[in-house]
Amino acid sequence: MDGMRWLLLVIGLLVIGGVYLYTRRGARPPGAGTRREPTLDTDGREESESPVWHESEALADDPDDIAPPNDVTLPARAVPQKIVALRIIARGGGTFQGDAIILHLRGIGMRHGKFGIFHRLDGKDEGDAIFSAASLIEPGSFDLPNIQNQAIPGISLFAVLPGPVDGVEAFDMLMAAARTLAQSLDGELLDESGSSLSIQRERYMREEIVQFQHSHKVA
Repeated sequence: MDGMRWLLLVIGLLVIGGVYLYTRRGARPPGAGTRREPTLDTDGREESESPVWHESEALADDPDDIAPPNDVTLPARAVPQKIVALRIIARGGGTFQGDAIILHLRGIGMRHGKFGIFHRLDGKDEGDAIFSAASLIEPGSFDLPNIQNQAIPGISLFAVLPGPVDGVEAFDMLMAAARTLAQSLDGELLDESGSSLSIQRERYMREEIVQFQHSHKVA
């Protein structure tokens, strides 16, 4: 499953949980859309279900253990995926100015691209996204022509593993970018469930990645 497929799947999993303003529920600024987590199929349409692999799911039985008829070709084994996500929200239930967010995303080397969101690329290929950033306002994209008039409660930074670089390296890059953005925007840095990101939680997230790569022999 290539990088574009990962991004299509992950747009629907950006904001995991249901807390605070920015977790798709609660009050929203005038003109802001309803926040929820759409799941996209490969055509970009919302669906209620998605064939995303989660790190907690067991792999299917090994097709090599089954002897197919001579005229049947077995499909390739699906690649397990893990999504690592962080959030940056405005303090006190406030909002960020849209143009300020864009300025700081570009300042850390992220580019506006596929699906109208920002990506930190490994090279020039848009399919090689190390991590991405989406708005917490549905559908997650940034409307650049009207960005100066937008008030955004927060953003989600996320990486889909495996990606173009080692998982732990991608996580460290994601953390560094999140800290820089949180400081520049004077926002709060949270984990994927909306809780304050403690040192212990950061270490646990890194260990989860190590375990994921070891369990699935991901480079």
